[in-house]
Formats: sequence, structure tokens, C-alpha cells
Amino acid sequence: KVTPVKSEGPKLVPFFKATCVYFVLWLPTSSPSWFSALIKCLPIFCLWVFLLAHGFSFLEAHSSARKILAGLIFSALGDAFLIWQEQGYFVHGLLMFAITHILYSSAFGMKPLNVCAGLVITGVSSLSYILLYPYLSGPFTYLVAVYIGLIGFMGWRAIAGLQLANDLWTWTKLSACLGAVLFMVSDLTIAVNKFCFPVPHSRAIIMATYYAAQMLIALSAVECQDVEVARKRT
Repeated sequence: KVTPVKSEGPKLVPFFKATCVYFVLWLPTSSPSWFSALIKCLPIFCLWVFLLAHGFSFLEAHSSARKILAGLIFSALGDAFLIWQEQGYFVHGLLMFAITHILYSSAFGMKPLNVCAGLVITGVSSLSYILLYPYLSGPFTYLVAVYIGLIGFMGWRAIAGLQLANDLWTWTKLSACLGAVLFMVSDLTIAVNKFCFPVPHSRAIIMATYYAAQMLIALSAVECQDVEVARKRT
């Protein structure tokens, strides 16, 4: 289960470099520009390249990998919109990430169902919305509810795939699960910081968990390739 990490590691080097560039430059959010948008989106562009590096035949053969690539494309658009959130583009960013979560949910699939994980996520999502609700006004009252529902559903589908009890887990299922949880942490921090109260070091928390989440979800797309190789060997 460790072998794929060694084989995928070198393909992720550009992503790690781009992430370092973002944190080293730490461009001010007060003056949005196309350059700051590029720097913010660069790690996600590198994850596009990471998936494309597995070959077009791999993407053609595996719909889940295509959906994750499409999700990463919408994520980059969302990142760009959020650069200009103070100029009125926050909702546009929210919409792009909502599409991302739909694509990721579809990639993770509906089997196994894992009702228990679904109930836990429903509880966490409901609690999050109850905490945010007093601070929400206008269209955000329902937009945030829909968004929490979508990211919660995505989290459920990622966690449901991790069958630890049956020892049916794979490193990529674990990767999807951790990625989804980190994505939820990142977005909850955004929501609390934007609508409730300033979170100390919010930007560092949001971006570190977000980049890690996207990398782990991108890694989960290569599982089908490993399964395919295993099938050919047996």
C-alpha cells in the first residue's frame, strides 16, 4: 500500500513547489490582481498536470478521474472568483465550489452506502449551520445551507468508501476521506471568519487545509489505475 505513494510522489513535486511559492509570497488580499489569482491557482493547475501525467487513455478509461479533474478545474475558477470576493464575487466562488463538490461526490460514488457515516455527517453539517444561522442574512441564509448540504454529501461519500472495519481500505480511499474532511475544515473556517468573527491566522488555516485537501482528493483518482494493474496481474 505504500508503493503507489513512491510512484506518485515525483509527479506531485510541482504542486509542492507551487504551494511553497504561495506561502512565501503571501500576497496581500487587500489588493486583488491577476497575478495574485495566478499564484493562488498555481497549485491547483499543478494538480491538473498531475492527473494529466497519467495519460489521456487513463482519463478516458476512468470516469472518476475525469470527474476529479473537472472538479479541480471548477476549483481553480472558484479560487479566482474568491480573490475578488470583496468586489462582489463571493457567490460566484461559492457556485464554482458547489459544482466541484457535486463532481467529487459523483466520482466517489454511492457504494458502499454507509448510513452511519451519513448520519454523523448530517449531524456535523446541521450543527455547523445552526451555529452560522444567526449571522447569516439575505440570500446567504439559503445559499450557505445548500452549500453545507453539498459539501456534507461529498464528505459522506468519501468517508463511506473507507471500510476500515472490513479491512477493505486502500491508501487512495484513505486519501479521499482525509481530503474531504480537510476540505470541510477549510470551508467551515472560511464561513466562521466571513460571517461570525475573525479567526486567528484564518488565511493560513484555510489555505493549508485547502491545498492538502485538493492534493489528497487528486491522489484518490489514481486508485483505479492501481486496481487495473492488480487485475492484470491476477
